[in-house]
Amino acid sequence: MPHRIEKIVIANRGEIALRIVRACAALGIRTVAVHSTVDRNLKHVAMADESVCIGPAPSGQSYLNVPAIIAAAEVTDARAIHPGYGFLAENAEFAEQVEQSGFVFIGPRPETIRLMGDKVTAIAAMKEAGVPTVPGSNGPLDDDGERSLRIAREIGYPVIIKAAGGGGGRGMRVVHTEAALLNAIVTTRQEAQAAFGNPQVYMEKFLENPRHIEIQVLGDGEGNAVHLGERDCSMQRRHQKVVEEAPAPGITPEQRAEIGGVCVEACRRMRYRGAGTFEFLYEDGRFYFIEMNTRIQVEHPVTEMITGIDLVREQIRVAAGHPLGIRQEDVVLRGHAIECRINAEDPDTFMPSPGLVKTFHAAGGPGIRVDTHVYDDYRIPPNYDSMIGKLIAHGADRAEAIARMRVALSETVVDGVKTNIPLQQRIMTDEGFKSGGMNIHYLEKRLAEQRGGH
Repeated sequence: MPHRIEKIVIANRGEIALRIVRACAALGIRTVAVHSTVDRNLKHVAMADESVCIGPAPSGQSYLNVPAIIAAAEVTDARAIHPGYGFLAENAEFAEQVEQSGFVFIGPRPETIRLMGDKVTAIAAMKEAGVPTVPGSNGPLDDDGERSLRIAREIGYPVIIKAAGGGGGRGMRVVHTEAALLNAIVTTRQEAQAAFGNPQVYMEKFLENPRHIEIQVLGDGEGNAVHLGERDCSMQRRHQKVVEEAPAPGITPEQRAEIGGVCVEACRRMRYRGAGTFEFLYEDGRFYFIEMNTRIQVEHPVTEMITGIDLVREQIRVAAGHPLGIRQEDVVLRGHAIECRINAEDPDTFMPSPGLVKTFHAAGGPGIRVDTHVYDDYRIPPNYDSMIGKLIAHGADRAEAIARMRVALSETVVDGVKTNIPLQQRIMTDEGFKSGGMNIHYLEKRLAEQRGGH
């Protein structure tokens, strides 16, 4: 039965918190901003109906402080909690505690988050649902060295050893020869235990030059689901996305329908609730599932720009118990959208550059969207991720989106701190990027060449 959500606690900060405040305001829902002591001047704190300080600057004592967040919901009589992305967004224990405390968690069920949060169980679930996966050990490696060597021979070198509890580019090791395999397994296992408290590791084929393509899905938890097409997130540095776009260059409508359909079927089987993203490596015309993000993504605006669907609004509607109001045939992709992540960091060394933003001027014009919490005289604290905003450009086709992005980047002024805008400008004029379909190593290689050319 649908219920009315009248007030939502936003358990996050920065641009995504502001994004959620705006979606709630449009729906007539009141908002509570929770914040750390250094974040009392954030834009969404001023715009929310109420605010609660939940602790000091370190995120472990504030944005990751589960009792403080739940207490904030209790004292403000909120009905639901939206976790945004990062922090506690994919923490199954948090989702469980929110629901056990009598609040609505705006996201998937705790058991879904748990299933997809462990790479080994996630891959097993996807295989069962018919989602294509990377050839691998189909589960954790044990202490049987002969078995591990045999699996690697069947897959074919190079292989990659990954921590089951890993993520964000950590807890993985590429192995090119049989001689190095067993030592790599032992080392990765020790690192996984130290970093994630879980020594389980598994093996996969290492794809040499894949692209990173992901499928956006929405489900209502009752077995209804749709996909909203794909995004290409191959422009990466150190496994961190720098530029994202939708649709992905070179993906045919037939491929989209096929892989999207498979993801929708997996959502139906899981009775997936809310927004989610299936991440794939794509090489030689084939998709290989790597993981599922059970939350809203940083790059969700490019999908919103080409579909006209407000993903945060849909998350809230579904959490309130409404059936999915969108059918697959309602999803029409129009034009092309590109997102540049704007980080407060040195564009050459990538060192974070916190401090006072003396002047901030956002770009404008047809097809331009700016998602940022920054304003004149805002002080960027050194305690959190360096992303200060996202610049999104939409055009009738990819060439127009790139042209509009180039203009928007040139118009954007962030004075007082260093930003990666010069890097984004270089990417937008790069011949490889403009041709489309570059692999996940392309940007790193270009950056290395530019460093070598100095």
